[in-house]
Amino acid sequence: VQLMESGGGSVQAGGSLQLTCTVSGFTGSPSCMGWFRQAPGKEREGVAIIDRDGSTYYGDRVKGRFTISRDNAKNTLYLQMNNLKPEDTAMYYCAASTFDMGRLLTAPSEYNHWGPGTQVTVSS
Repeated sequence: VQLMESGGGSVQAGGSLQLTCTVSGFTGSPSCMGWFRQAPGKEREGVAIIDRDGSTYYGDRVKGRFTISRDNAKNTLYLQMNNLKPEDTAMYYCAASTFDMGRLLTAPSEYNHWGPGTQVTVSS
């Protein structure tokens, strides 16, 4: 199983970026896929999660600004980030889970496949 993020970069506050995660090697569809981020000295936090039925979860700090979507046919996950703020600066990770607990999985420990990450830097 391999996950690979792309689309990170540097942007000014108020700008937009779209992250893409391509997934390969899965047999079937992961129960949940999501985006997490980690800033230096901070814990990894859930940004946006989507399950195979399209139900979503967003972290409080990104609600209304970020949108997660997945294309199951293309095995691709997206994160559209609008109105970016300096506090959004972090390494962003794509993750997939094969655990099926009947609910959206929002904790990093509930994910068993991770991409290497892509850096997002937002300047003021």
